[in-house]
Amino acid sequence: MPLFGNSFSPKKTPPRKWASLSNLHLLDRSTREVELGLEYGTPSMNLAGQSLKFENGQWVSEAGSFTGDRRELHRLRKRNQQLEEENNLLRLKVDILLDMLSETTAESHLMEKELEELKQQSRRRK
Repeated sequence: MPLFGNSFSPKKTPPRKWASLSNLHLLDRSTREVELGLEYGTPSMNLAGQSLKFENGQWVSEAGSFTGDRRELHRLRKRNQQLEEENNLLRLKVDILLDMLSETTAESHLMEKELEELKQQSRRRK
């Protein structure tokens, strides 16, 4: 009798039973939603006293839920618009500066190339 022989042989696992004994998987989608409660509605949250709901990919304030001052809201919107205009102006200035930088860099490379050519010509003449 071998010491490490094939004396151990595991039992075969029994075949699995049907995954679900429920017949809900046989129902159509709408019936399953009703039975399983898959109709969630729109997500909503309350943030700093303001109630928001998620519609069409954006968080929208629910009507009449803003508890702050209307003048403060108007001031914030105006400030936001000013900052957006300033941001656009600064982006334009950065684009102009980058164009100017690339132009002067190109001119500098051309001048360096011309200078090298002139140096080579003067060396040949000597």
